[in-house]
Amino acid sequence: MENNMRELLPFMNENMQLVALPAKYKKKLKAYYYLANKLETGKQYTESEINALLNRWTTFGDPATLRREMYNKRLLNRTNDCRHYWKEEKLLSLEAFITKYI
Repeated sequence: MENNMRELLPFMNENMQLVALPAKYKKKLKAYYYLANKLETGKQYTESEINALLNRWTTFGDPATLRREMYNKRLLNRTNDCRHYWKEEKLLSLEAFITKYI
């Protein structure tokens, strides 16, 4: 794990799954960014596929909130009917991403 993501370690289990979302906003942004990097760039996912992927990397079972927040933060894009999702082609660096949303 990158040094700038080490703050997430207390929120992870031995399989590097998030077991909870941090309460502090900056750490929460890092968690969304971490999850976005589990997606393949250029691949379209159905809603069930994105849910399965998010559930694979978290243990708290709330993919709808994660999808919405990742979309709101421009880490994830979707079709108007919400049937297909994809990772943004060019993500900001983690530092720029955090600066934009804080």
